[in-house]
Amino acid sequence: MAKKRNLDFCIECRRNTEYEVQKTVSKEIIKDKEYEFLLTTAICKECGEEMSLPGLTDINIKERDEQYRKAEGIISIEDIKKLMDIYHIGKAPLSLALGFGEVTIPRYLDGQMPSKSYSDIMKEALSNPGYMKKLLNRNREKVGETAYRKTIKAIGELEGLFEISDKMLISIAYIFEQMQEVTPLALQKILYFIQGIYMVLFDSCLFPEDCYAWQHGPVYEKVYFLFRDFKYNPIDDNRFALFLGRAEELSDNEKKVIDLVIKCFGKYSGKMLERITHNERPWTDAREGYGIHQPSNIVISKEDMKEYFEGVYREYGIHPEGLNRYIDVQLGFNGQ
Repeated sequence: MAKKRNLDFCIECRRNTEYEVQKTVSKEIIKDKEYEFLLTTAICKECGEEMSLPGLTDINIKERDEQYRKAEGIISIEDIKKLMDIYHIGKAPLSLALGFGEVTIPRYLDGQMPSKSYSDIMKEALSNPGYMKKLLNRNREKVGETAYRKTIKAIGELEGLFEISDKMLISIAYIFEQMQEVTPLALQKILYFIQGIYMVLFDSCLFPEDCYAWQHGPVYEKVYFLFRDFKYNPIDDNRFALFLGRAEELSDNEKKVIDLVIKCFGKYSGKMLERITHNERPWTDAREGYGIHQPSNIVISKEDMKEYFEGVYREYGIHPEGLNRYIDVQLGFNGQ
């Protein structure tokens, strides 16, 4: 099938011509300060001049706004929406809870640029539920009882997140971004494989949490309690809006391992991943002496995990082809 051509009217050529879309650097002065914006442009293939396309001006306005905010450390409109989502609070109540005028947040959502001081308040509230709680209690009478109760409940749920290390939370948020859906059971096993493989490749732990040998396989206890209400259903948790977009805090090596595990193990259900871990020595050794359905709270030592996955590395290699072969063996797909 022929590729669709980009055609529109070029005012220089005075007729419809083919164009290509490029990113062009535009230097502009705002409040006596020069900025460089990377803007989407359409370039005529015949005369080389810029063309004005329907909707392009709106795209450029949005690009300038986003890049200016980033350069000046001003909160984005999307992050203001996150504030509302994670704290279960409307526009006007959020304004009052933060100590602003009632119409302030609606204006910001319509595109008005916040001051740096107001932006810093919103950014701190987004990253720190304790700070949001402090502001909410200070302005409780202005907010209203119904909005207060909903928001204070949301804050309580968010505070539980911070019992887990930042590295674990950001890793989970990255997994959520990369996978269309993941159940609590599958997430636990993926985290376990990530930790084991990372230790082998880089001789250190990706996250500090201990992993326990529960009856359904390796489990990170605090992660379990975060998501237990989802049971066997895919996790859909707006609390993790706090951590979306923070993937840059993961190193290239960390993302490389997470991507590898998702690619190889992420295509299997939680029960299939559980079956794999039930064939692995770190879990079976930690469960020694326990019945099949008997609860236990024994830590799977990081040393045992690393030793086991070093064996996997030697026999299969830590790459997609090798790990896929390892999974087939564990699940009995190749007759071994």
